[in-house]
Amino acid sequence: MSHNHTHFVSRIVIATAVVAMGLVMAPAGAHASTGVVAAASTSAKTAPGQPSFGDKGPHVVAVQTAILRNGFTLTGGATGVFDKATQRALKSFQKVVGLKATGVVDTATAKVLKVATASTTTVQATTTSVAPTTTTTPAVVYPMTTSTLPVRGAKGDLVVAVQKALTAAGFAVKGGIDGAFGSGTTSTIASFQTSKGLTASGLLDIPTAVALALVAPVAAPAPAPATVSVASASTLLDPAKLPVRGNRGDSVRLLQNALINAGIEVKGGADGVFGGATFVALQNYQTTNALTVTGTLTTQTAVKLGLVAAPAVSISVFPVQGLCSYENTWHAPRGTDRKHLGVDIIAKEGNLLYAVADGTITKLYTVGTDKLAGNGVRLTTADGTYFFYGHMQKLADGITIGTQVKAGQVVGFLGKTGDTNTPHLHIEVHPLGGDAIDPTPVVAAVDACSVTAPLVTPAA
Repeated sequence: MSHNHTHFVSRIVIATAVVAMGLVMAPAGAHASTGVVAAASTSAKTAPGQPSFGDKGPHVVAVQTAILRNGFTLTGGATGVFDKATQRALKSFQKVVGLKATGVVDTATAKVLKVATASTTTVQATTTSVAPTTTTTPAVVYPMTTSTLPVRGAKGDLVVAVQKALTAAGFAVKGGIDGAFGSGTTSTIASFQTSKGLTASGLLDIPTAVALALVAPVAAPAPAPATVSVASASTLLDPAKLPVRGNRGDSVRLLQNALINAGIEVKGGADGVFGGATFVALQNYQTTNALTVTGTLTTQTAVKLGLVAAPAVSISVFPVQGLCSYENTWHAPRGTDRKHLGVDIIAKEGNLLYAVADGTITKLYTVGTDKLAGNGVRLTTADGTYFFYGHMQKLADGITIGTQVKAGQVVGFLGKTGDTNTPHLHIEVHPLGGDAIDPTPVVAAVDACSVTAPLVTPAA
């Protein structure tokens, strides 16, 4: 009995933390009660446009789908009939997230479930012989949800919706409405964000999506019950501190819930323990999504699961032929007056170096003129973002200022020229031509240190 009580209290603490963030996540092991359905509270009022017990139709399906999406078992699935099974599941949901368990889709429940609420206006009759009429305004339909926001590199209808929303807001998308989330869309989003006073990251984050009317406005955080103490939490993990096997805690639980929400079974559920079950589940997810299968939470996997934000700058090709290794040394001291502004990718001298993106060689460095950088190049993309390659052994034939290169094209060979005795590539990332940013997550997102075979030369 003590174990069951502890498990239930843990579920309440976790769910309350989620509600306090204004987000709904699947609670560990959540399921509909099989007990007898109690009568709904007479004080609970069904929100306008939401279904009541006994109703049938699409509005019932919407509620049932939201219950299932949040990890609760609903006997029979989304049948479109508001029956006792639906009422039981709804009560379980309400109880776990800290709402009054009425089995009624009231306004608070509709907000937490993220089902649209229609507004209703009553028109009084002008004569005693005509009954009042009720006009219902259809609920707004948004093209995406907070969990389906496209990231840089994505393609398809969701990206088209973003580009059309930017155009409707008065911002011409560089490159046009082509359904490809590249540098043009990124820079246009950044311009829109600046105009709205948002962080100009170029990422389609939730505030930006709300401002573009791509997702429903996020409900204000619901207050936590006074008797429950909840630690602060975040839906995003620190890219530099991703959980590893043997870890326990909320970061592991977020990972497990993300896997479960992606349709991957985690034996034992979201128990907050990174053991064999989570390792196997990660392997299955990586296999399904054509990622490198490691069973570990790599940066690529974390981005795909939505656990870390995609880098503000993304690349399509890893810059070094493997085998190789690197670690995050961003802003590590270099001498007495410098900080490290790149990431050092260590590999065998002479290994191939690839263009990380389409662009133009805009600057050359030589060991004779730059004692620190040695031989190197600056590769600049269409939006002004540039990548600095340093310590190269030599440049590839034909690489000079003004050379147009394609992602994956060989630009040189790994060396140890300049201020180093260790063969490695020092690479920096300068978004839109500005100050350098930490490049480690950028290269980690396309990590290919295990790939030793030379890449196929890209078509001209």
